[in-house]
This record gives sequence, structure tokens and C-alpha cells, in this order.
Amino acid sequence: MDSLADLDRRIAGCRACPRLVDWREEVARTKRAAFAGETYWGRPVPGFGPQDAPLLIVGLAPAAHGGNRTGRMFTGDRSGDVLYQALYDIGLASQPASVSADDGLELYGVRVTAPVHCAPPANRPTPGERDTCRPWLVQELRLLRPTLRAVVVLGAFGWQAALPAFAEAGWSVPRPRPAFAHGVRVPLDGLDLFGCFHVSQRNTFTGRLTPAMLRDVLRTAAGAAGLPLK
Repeated sequence: MDSLADLDRRIAGCRACPRLVDWREEVARTKRAAFAGETYWGRPVPGFGPQDAPLLIVGLAPAAHGGNRTGRMFTGDRSGDVLYQALYDIGLASQPASVSADDGLELYGVRVTAPVHCAPPANRPTPGERDTCRPWLVQELRLLRPTLRAVVVLGAFGWQAALPAFAEAGWSVPRPRPAFAHGVRVPLDGLDLFGCFHVSQRNTFTGRLTPAMLRDVLRTAAGAAGLPLK
């Protein structure tokens, strides 16, 4: 794999998981009433952000009417509203909202990806689907390695999916593998790995994850990555 652009194109054409293919395409056909006039992406959603990013954010999977609709990670849904607002607040995004793939949003030194690239039913990929998708994350990590200095993993599912990918991509992951917790920091061969509660509506609506908590983790990770902040 020569570049992230090549990887992204290959990811967007993947049809490896029949259940996910059927679901993402059915959602794209039936649509949500609020988006009835839109053409859904309906394919795997590649990562978003510069190919020389020193900071990577790893989520879970695209939302059915978010990334699966817009074709960009965390774009067009409330989880993305929270994430990109926080990145904007600390100076790592050009604007506070991410509504469509052509809205002009730029990320500064940050790339956003997921261990599962297709929208899953009920937002729950199976372990088999997670493992089938892992080679894409492994290749993305290898391509980012020359510049990558810090990673924020959102949620326990992402954490459990990311640690084996880091090991396969060549980093030494401690054994036993470190447990997920909000704010946990794990050093990996010149890279700092951070845990953060996922920006899901459940977490943000209940206050389990507040904007201030998210900004704190992102600021710490950005500092570890050497990125300038507001």
C-alpha cells in the first residue's frame, strides 16, 4: 500500500462482511425521512484527515444516517457534532461542525478513523466483523507510523479492537493488555495511547462524557503529539 489515498479507495470498495453490506445498502435505499432527498454514500467509510497526522482518533463504526449517509467519519450526526466542536475549540479543526463531505472542514494534524468501516445494525459490529476489518486499521497505522505520536481511542469497543491492530502493525503492546478507562494513558514505543469515553448520544446526553472531559483528553493527546493548541 503506497498511500492513505490508495488505502481509502480500497476500503470504500470492500464487501467482505455480508451482514454489513446488506444493512448499509438497505439503509441507503430506505433512508431516514429527514434525508429522503439525499443520495446516501452506502459504502464503507474511510478515514478522514491528513496523511502526515501526528494524532489519530479511533472511533467505533459509522452511524447509519451519519457517515453511511455522508461518506465521512463522524459527519452528519450528533456524535460528530460533539467531536468536531471539541477539536475546533482547541484549534485542531477549521470549523465546529461537520455536516457533509464537501463542507470545507479541515483537520489540523489529526486523522479520524474506525476499527469497523461499515455502519452496523444497532451500532453493534460482531467480533467477527471487527476482526475482518482489522487489516484496514493495521495498514492505516503502518502508513501513519512515520508521523504518529498519539492516539485517542473512543470507547471500550474501539480499545479492544485497536490494541491487537497496534500489535500487528509493529508496536509492543503490554501484556496483559491494559484495560480501557476514560483518561488512561499507555506508552507504546514512542507513541502515547489515550482512552476516552465514546462521543455517543448516550454518553453525552447523560453527562458521562461532557465537552470539558473530551477537550481535556484531546488537549493532553495533542500535547503529546506536539500539536499547537489554542
